[in-house]
Amino acid sequence: MGAVVGTLTMQTKQRRPSRDKTDDELEMTMVCHRPEGLEQLEAQTNFTKQELQILYRGFKNECPSGVVNEETFKHIYAQFFPHGDASMYAHYLFNAFDTTNNGSIKFKDFVMGLSILLRGTLREKLEWTFHLYDINRDGYINREEMTEIVRAIYDMMGKYTYPALKGDVPQQHVDAFFRFISNTKMDKNKDGVVTLEEFIVACQEDETMMRSMQLFENVM
Repeated sequence: MGAVVGTLTMQTKQRRPSRDKTDDELEMTMVCHRPEGLEQLEAQTNFTKQELQILYRGFKNECPSGVVNEETFKHIYAQFFPHGDASMYAHYLFNAFDTTNNGSIKFKDFVMGLSILLRGTLREKLEWTFHLYDINRDGYINREEMTEIVRAIYDMMGKYTYPALKGDVPQQHVDAFFRFISNTKMDKNKDGVVTLEEFIVACQEDETMMRSMQLFENVM
């Protein structure tokens, strides 16, 4: 996700000359789907008004209509992983940003999620990550969901995956993950699935678990 943010801000610098406050306010009124006022977004996120202006310009450069659909999101994400297939991971990430489940991401959706990922508290980041893994939104992470995410990450990294992807490596990764939580603190009631609180407590209390989570955080 850092790469996507970098592209939005870099393209803003390349395409836009310096602007004054009037220009910024005028641009905000021309977009088809107007975002929340900058003051309101500043209060709801961990970004300054200036940072929000930069992010908005980059967002609008990529999406002049003011919204991002899934295909556009996949196209943007694929640019940063040319040696792999990022489509499935981008699909899951898109769904995590699309909090209203309407098939599109507005600027507010984008910056609210980005604020958590870049500057949120540890708990906020873990809650967002859990939401990403919980594909069917039933409040639990099971083996099948974890396997889908891990396989999508390996597919996205392509030939740069280390260790190199061979056969059932994603499944082995998931098995090791659930074996770890079964033998320690995470799945406290031994039901084979992980709740939000089990996930947060284990990640906060165990450094090994936190390091394992970095595999997923690094590609967001």
